[in-house]
Amino acid sequence: MAKVIRPYHPRWKLAFEAEAPVLEACFGESLVALHHIGSTAIPGIMAKPIIDILVEATSLASIDACAAAMTQAGYQARGEYGVPGRRYFSKPGESAGALGFHVHAFLQGSPQAVRHLCFRDYLLMRPDMAEEYSALKLSMSDQFGVLEPDYQERKASFVEHIESLALAHFA
Repeated sequence: MAKVIRPYHPRWKLAFEAEAPVLEACFGESLVALHHIGSTAIPGIMAKPIIDILVEATSLASIDACAAAMTQAGYQARGEYGVPGRRYFSKPGESAGALGFHVHAFLQGSPQAVRHLCFRDYLLMRPDMAEEYSALKLSMSDQFGVLEPDYQERKASFVEHIESLALAHFA
């Protein structure tokens, strides 16, 4: 299935807010905080129609203990999925073109959690950089929003640059 980007839509924030109680129930007392991250959290920019959610939890063991509840809620538990210290869960949209969810669960205050939050907050603070990021994404898609296969690799240096600026700014 092709990955696509779409113009920002206010329903993305509402989708995060609607999914939050589901995640609160799944993670229970191990949950410290939920954050809407990724491009769908940045008003005005192009994004894949997937709501990225960052979970901060009391421990990785407590996150692992929630995997069954997440499966019951329609998520697939994917383990670290290439990022040490992360527990990753994905839930596809219920139909073609419907919003999906990616949950990135970390120990509260972990460097990975901080990195994601700083990236989001920096783009919220710097609309010029958010627009540049959006234009980069648009340049890697066709007229229907279908992204090129090497999309992740091609945007990596820009993301790393923004992350370094963000971490320095918020340090």
